[in-house]
Amino acid sequence: MKYRQYSYPSTCAEVASFNSSKDVAEYHLMIYVIDSTQTFVEQLNSLFNAYSSLLSDELQGSVAIFKRFFISDAANQSDKLQAILTEESDCATSIVEQPPLNGTKVALWAYLQTNVQATALPNGLFKVSHGQYKHYWMGGAFNRAANSEYQMRLLFNDYIMQLATEGCKLSENCIRTWIYVQNVDTNYAGVVKARNEVFVTQNLTEKTHYIASTGIGGRHADPKVLVMLDAYAVAGLSSGQIHYLYAPTHLNPTYEYGVSFERGAYVDYGDRRHVFISGTASINNRGEIMYPDDIRRQTERMWENVGALLNEANCDYSDIGYMIVYLRDISDYKVVKDLFDIRFPNTPKVITLAPVCRPGWLIEMECMGVKEMANTKFANY
Repeated sequence: MKYRQYSYPSTCAEVASFNSSKDVAEYHLMIYVIDSTQTFVEQLNSLFNAYSSLLSDELQGSVAIFKRFFISDAANQSDKLQAILTEESDCATSIVEQPPLNGTKVALWAYLQTNVQATALPNGLFKVSHGQYKHYWMGGAFNRAANSEYQMRLLFNDYIMQLATEGCKLSENCIRTWIYVQNVDTNYAGVVKARNEVFVTQNLTEKTHYIASTGIGGRHADPKVLVMLDAYAVAGLSSGQIHYLYAPTHLNPTYEYGVSFERGAYVDYGDRRHVFISGTASINNRGEIMYPDDIRRQTERMWENVGALLNEANCDYSDIGYMIVYLRDISDYKVVKDLFDIRFPNTPKVITLAPVCRPGWLIEMECMGVKEMANTKFANY
């Protein structure tokens, strides 16, 4: 990946680009506000102005595939943001209360590509087509069932039906999910129970495979919404294009402690490899939390774990397009920011307030990357 940074009035933008192919170029963009004295509407305007400037310059000719907005107060901010997005809706979009920890009210991760056809489907998915492949993105799905277990169960059942209308299956086509849980310390158990039970019905078991995922604290504007779901699936893949990552020297299978997701996955195309690293924390290959109460050592072990997963995909940190870093304790922000700025000064990233699913984990991160390949077995992206 190539990295560039841009400064605008009141905002900064970090861009990672993959542009080695003559066909589809890819961009990961992180925009964050630097003037914390602005109102939420002023910060939104600053953010969208920076985004528009990038589209007319560095990102000219690209289209948005997926956007995620990290906001600080969903109850007071979501309606204002939705009003703008209704006018400018161009891709699958997720809004989650995970306050950016630089003291501002909003940040944006956007994923963009060139030379693709993008269409909003009646079933709620957003389809991105190029060549023989169809990519399906979903953002911000939710319901108001009685508890987190029922909400998760309904979300997956609805998503399974959405995929079915496109001739897809959860087990064969879904590559990545993101699950946001209000009050994760209380409600995550219901999410785990529902996911485990739904997955068994879809032939997703410890003997087959699961799906790369992040399950993390995050809120919707409506307090009755306990769970939200974002997801990504691909149609048109042939046998051997999807691989799952384990890094057994560093990490244990998730089913050993009762959950059902893969540590990571990668998808091979003729011209590139996409790698998806699930939410990863300071854990060892026995499922134990490493370095309790020590944010520095937990950060370093987390990096080591992610590095082991990337290495298994024949990738490294230079292939990463974005990082999202989740902290349980706001007081750890400066330490973590300094550590990331030293090791990854150019990689697009955001650090948010979002408790991890086990209280002992102080930090978690996820990332996605792309690496140039030459694989004649598969069609180009």
